[in-house]
Amino acid sequence: MTDRISRLRVRIDRIDDELLALVNRRAQLAREIGALKHRAPAYRPEREAVILRRIARANPGPLGRSGVGAIFRELISACRGLEQTSRVAYLGPQGTFSEMAVLRQFGHAVEAVPCASIEEVFRATETGECQFAVVPVENSTDGAVARSLDLLLATPQKICAEIVLRVHQNAMCGKTLLKSVRKVYSHAQSLAQCNGWLARNLPFAERVPVSSNAEAARRAATEAGACAIGPDIAAQRYGLKIVASSIEDIANNRTRFMVLGDVEPSPSGRDATSIVMSAPNRPGAVHALLTPLARHGVSMSRLESRPTRVGQWEYYFFADLIGHRSDPPVAKALAALRKIAPFLKVLGSYPVSAK
Repeated sequence: MTDRISRLRVRIDRIDDELLALVNRRAQLAREIGALKHRAPAYRPEREAVILRRIARANPGPLGRSGVGAIFRELISACRGLEQTSRVAYLGPQGTFSEMAVLRQFGHAVEAVPCASIEEVFRATETGECQFAVVPVENSTDGAVARSLDLLLATPQKICAEIVLRVHQNAMCGKTLLKSVRKVYSHAQSLAQCNGWLARNLPFAERVPVSSNAEAARRAATEAGACAIGPDIAAQRYGLKIVASSIEDIANNRTRFMVLGDVEPSPSGRDATSIVMSAPNRPGAVHALLTPLARHGVSMSRLESRPTRVGQWEYYFFADLIGHRSDPPVAKALAALRKIAPFLKVLGSYPVSAK
């Protein structure tokens, strides 16, 4: 058996050499494309989405789709980094789901910049401090992130990509054993999302909400008898051991993030367009806004209302349309909406995230 293993390892080494040569050939081609683009942004979300979809379809296994996708995302990231090192702002601190979203979309060949608030995330791109921003907009359990929606109204930045991140909550400890835990730190939303597991496994432990899951992990790393709940990246950042994984009550809980930047993606074949509009305060006004979509055969995947704050019982309506703004049905529907909506802003067209 030892000889068999040795021969297989020799074959793996040869394949690794071939892979290395191919990866560098790809990197050289990417560098040549970057030179031809001059000062155009290196990050093209529609092109990257097309590559990842094609690879997923062509993958024969035994590696699964997620594993192959992770490898190619990092390969794309490294090649993109040869053209340009991008700074990406996100809601910090390090060790949060927002940081995971940045790495999921951009890979590790970027400078991820944590910010103290969602307002600072927006401001970082608007001032040019960062080329892109990643902001949460909704959670499948807790609903819309109201502050993000409000800030999207005013920002000149465009939505150029979306990230749908599966939310896995984990219990993590330092040297404390799970049975010895007396205090559980986490963000309030995470505590609520794990209520069932906590009731079964730590019924007498005090639940302490803190500002972020990263702060929870920091406290658990230094306090005896404490544990934290949060993403696995927090355990990595603060040297904790995951003692129970995927403890969220709802298995398919997801958070949706938007990437903001001064980039307008071309159609990728599977796109969405986000808009915000207002309706006059009279009977049938909202129905009138939806009529152009039905007339031109445009499907809507999301509709969310927010108060305008300029008049009583007046609202902005955020909608996600299926299709790119340049697709004829979407373009015609938008043209019709401009004629009847007192306010209409196209927030951006972008590739639909792989679920």
